[in-house]
Amino acid sequence: MSNDVAYPVFRTPDPVLALNTARRLVEFGRREYSEVSAYAEFSSVAEVRRVAELMPGGWFCGASEIEEFAGVPFEDQPPFVVGVPAAGLPAEESAFEGRLPAEWGVSDCPIGSIEDVFTSAIGPSMGEIHWDSLQWPPVPEEGFHGESKHAEVTLLFNTHTRYANEPADDHTVLVHVRSAVFDGRQRNEPYAHWLAAQVGLTVIGPAQRN
Repeated sequence: MSNDVAYPVFRTPDPVLALNTARRLVEFGRREYSEVSAYAEFSSVAEVRRVAELMPGGWFCGASEIEEFAGVPFEDQPPFVVGVPAAGLPAEESAFEGRLPAEWGVSDCPIGSIEDVFTSAIGPSMGEIHWDSLQWPPVPEEGFHGESKHAEVTLLFNTHTRYANEPADDHTVLVHVRSAVFDGRQRNEPYAHWLAAQVGLTVIGPAQRN
């Protein structure tokens, strides 16, 4: 389990406004080595093909049952289940039967390279943009020592948690800090509040463990 904790700091039905808000937090902690990744689940063949055309650098994995390929060598499993690039998607519609929703992802990209097109492509599907390798500054007067390993920002589309198991009609920005629990209390929650305040935001809900 990751040793970070994420706090919601903004929520809106407007995906572009959500992205612009997330970027304010990202820019506050951005470094030359910071990166961005994205993930989504698509429930129709039309959505899969549309996203493959818009974002050809992503990879797709079709759904499968837990025991469906038990004992089957990796190389003998259907490529679409193992994972294929956009160019490797099956041409025939029948190959998608029982394989939806399909997962899509792209990782370790330069900041600014995928966010706009992904936001325009996500539609009603659940997904996220995740920025990492940021750096939160120290605030000695508040007792905050700064953070790099767990300095992250996530923008959730059409869901309120990173588990993407419950759809929502809006989009949520999360700020991540290192988890530090003492006597049942999250010591770094005030740090999340401070970080949000630096870009004019406020924590609007309880922490999420990832």
